[in-house]
Amino acid sequence: MSSLKVGYYPGCSLVGSSRDFAESLHAVAEALSIELCEIPEWNCCGASSGHMIDHLVSIALPINVLLKARKAGMEQVMAPCASCYNRLATASHEVATSAKTRQQVEEVLQTKIDKLPKVMNVIELLAQVADSIGPKVTKKFEQTVACYYGCLLVRPAKVTGFDKTEDPVEMDKLVAAVGGKPIDWNFKTECCGASFSISRTCVVGRLGAKIMKDAIDRKAEAIVVACPMCHSNLDLRRGEVNRHMEKATDVPVLFITQVIGLALGIPEKKLGLARHFVPVKFPAKPVATQVVQ
Repeated sequence: MSSLKVGYYPGCSLVGSSRDFAESLHAVAEALSIELCEIPEWNCCGASSGHMIDHLVSIALPINVLLKARKAGMEQVMAPCASCYNRLATASHEVATSAKTRQQVEEVLQTKIDKLPKVMNVIELLAQVADSIGPKVTKKFEQTVACYYGCLLVRPAKVTGFDKTEDPVEMDKLVAAVGGKPIDWNFKTECCGASFSISRTCVVGRLGAKIMKDAIDRKAEAIVVACPMCHSNLDLRRGEVNRHMEKATDVPVLFITQVIGLALGIPEKKLGLARHFVPVKFPAKPVATQVVQ
C-alpha cells in the first residue's frame, strides 16, 4: 500500500511534556503507512499565552509555521496537539477572511501570504486511513471508554468544521474500529481547565472531577483523548481531581494513538504508556466457561 504523506507540526508539547503522545503517534503512523514530514525550523504557535497577550502575534506565529510548511512543498499540515491545531486553523481562517489582518501579518512577517496548507488534527488524519485500521488489528481493544474531545478540536465550528460541535463522533468511530465500546455521555466537549493546569490547579481539579464522575457513572473503563492538555489535566492532576471527587479513582487516560497502537499489537513501551501518572490497567474480563452436560 502506498504511504500517505503529510506535513507534521509537533509543537512544543510533543517534544516536551507529551512525549508519550509523540511516541504513540509515530509508532501508529509507521504501522499505517503514514509518512509524517516534520516542518523545517518550525516555531511555537503561541498557544496558550500568545493570543492572550497580543492578537496580531497570535496570528503571525502560526502563519509563519504554515508558510514554512508551504515552502517545503506541504499541502496539508497535521498538528496533533489540539491547542496547536486550533491556533493554526484559526490563524489560517483569519487571514483568509480578513484583508486587514492579512495585510498586517504580511507586514510583520515581511512576506506575501499566498495559498496556505490545509490544517487538520490527528483525528482527521486517522479518519483518512480508517478503512486500513481494522484489517491490521491483532488484539481488539475491548474496553468501554469515554471519548473526550475537549474544547479545541471542534470549536469554533466555522474554523474547525470537521465534526459535530456539541456531539462529535469521529474519535468514537476510530475506537469502535479497533473493538472498543464508546459510551454516550454528557461531558465529551466540556472544558477540563486547559492551561490553568499550573496557574489555577483548583479549577482543573473541579472541572476534571465533573468529567471523571460522569465517565465513571456510565461505566467507562478508560478515557480517550487527543489533546496534551486534556491528558495532563486528567492524568497528571488526578490527585486534585480525586480531592474534588472525595474519593480515589484509577480510570486511566489514553491518547487515541495509544488505543489504536495497543490494538495493532505495538509494544506498550513504544506507545509511551509507562509515562502516565495513572497506570494503564483495565478490569479483568470474565472468562466464558463451557458447561459440561
